[in-house]
Amino acid sequence: MAETQQKLKKSGAQATPLSVLQRFRVLIRTAQRHSQWVERQSGVTGAQLWALQELNESPGLRVGELANRMALHQSTASNMVDRLETASLLRKERTSVDQRVVRLYLTDEGLALLGRAPSPARGILPEALRLMDQEALLRLQGELDALLRQIRDLDEGFGMQPLPFTE
Repeated sequence: MAETQQKLKKSGAQATPLSVLQRFRVLIRTAQRHSQWVERQSGVTGAQLWALQELNESPGLRVGELANRMALHQSTASNMVDRLETASLLRKERTSVDQRVVRLYLTDEGLALLGRAPSPARGILPEALRLMDQEALLRLQGELDALLRQIRDLDEGFGMQPLPFTE
């Protein structure tokens, strides 16, 4: 953090509420544009492609496990899984031990789509975060937590809910 502050002082740059807000807007817009490009290229949404990537890396996940890996509500993940199953990109299998447990697997069509889809399959923002070192992630998370506390104090009942994840 001290290194970043020194760089800013040398360059004469200042952080202002508007300059930080502008960076948030760039992040969000970049992620949206990348997701739209992925959908045009592959025929599935960015979130659906991410789900396919997770299932490729860990075949047999349950819907709840997939939701956790993508930081989604379970009902959102379930709806996405249903769409992917309808598109024949994944299949559901019940275990013989407990018929209530449903495991998810890519179909040949899902594997083929993933193989020709644009990278990164998880999306540009999740991938950029994944590539950050642990110390940088901890600093960023701490600063965002502080910002969220400020927002919570100003919130007039808007629920502090994340943006919906386009499936």
